[in-house]
Amino acid sequence: QVQLVESGGGLVQAGGSLRLSCVVSGSIFRINDLAWYRQGPGKQRELVARISRGGSASYADSVEGRFTISRDNAKSTVYLQMNNLKPEDTAVYYCNADLSRAISLARGVYWGQGTQVTVSS
Repeated sequence: QVQLVESGGGLVQAGGSLRLSCVVSGSIFRINDLAWYRQGPGKQRELVARISRGGSASYADSVEGRFTISRDNAKSTVYLQMNNLKPEDTAVYYCNADLSRAISLARGVYWGQGTQVTVSS
């Protein structure tokens, strides 16, 4: 019922930019924190950036200063602007949402299916 759909991934040269989007849909009462994770080949999934409902953002050290997370609560969408991309940024990027369901108000964590980002050198 709740669905997270990422878009914006692709192939880019080192130093380039991409903007990822994630639309959260379904029977939702309130979206709390939103986050982006990534998982590179042979690596564990790691937190890239997180943003609270009020807009407070935090970043992994590896992307600080290069990536910007933002959200549009009216559109139930979270973005990840990625600048000065590096080959080590190559990964599948996953959208993550902490939200409360409508009617039941049950709180849970939901994941998108991921979007591939490949940075060539």
